[in-house]
Amino acid sequence: MSAEATDDREIVRVVGDLTITIDRFLCVGFGDCIDEAPEAFEFDGEDIAILTNPEKVDRECLLRACESCPVDAIIVKDAAGLTIVPQD
Repeated sequence: MSAEATDDREIVRVVGDLTITIDRFLCVGFGDCIDEAPEAFEFDGEDIAILTNPEKVDRECLLRACESCPVDAIIVKDAAGLTIVPQD
């Protein structure tokens, strides 16, 4: 089950026990997340990464894709609300 919320700045999606947030102001469209998990991410009409079908990608692949963002525009929190991506 997943839920998605959007506003002008952020896209938030719950995938299993993970909450994934894409900061649209930070994303500059490198596409590393898409390279890592093309089933989960794609570009929107503004060349900003969005989540498409992250449920179709295994957890480790999804986390690698989120970690691959060179500008830390993707934040992942676990069920306890602890940030696991980006790592310090």
